[in-house]
Amino acid sequence: MVTRLLMAAVFAALSISAASAAEPPAGKVTVVFDRPIPNIPGKSMRGVVVEYGPGAASPAHTHPKTAFIYATVLEGSFRIKVKGEPEKIYNVGENFVEEPGSVHLVSANASDTQPARLLAVFVLDTEEKVLVTPIKQ
Repeated sequence: MVTRLLMAAVFAALSISAASAAEPPAGKVTVVFDRPIPNIPGKSMRGVVVEYGPGAASPAHTHPKTAFIYATVLEGSFRIKVKGEPEKIYNVGENFVEEPGSVHLVSANASDTQPARLLAVFVLDTEEKVLVTPIKQ
């Protein structure tokens, strides 16, 4: 009986490790600019740098419903899929937008060997504090 319990515990631990190993590493998000827009009361502009190491990605997510987002790739390449749009790879100097209420299904480094970095500029309601909400699957 003890052997069976021990084997079950080992199997469970290995299963959890294997599931965790299958998930890509997470990215890093740094707010680099945050300022109210003086001529648009209640609105702010917030800039964030998103950095992904090789093979890194974010889970599917949404942004605040009030957020219009412009992003430009600073380094490497990003694989992006917004619901209703085809998946696309964006390289250094290329940009894309996300309309308010968009669902970001794929956000990943397109390379398994090189880092990737982009600047995303949000125009959104000033009181919005949470920029990314993962989609529970």
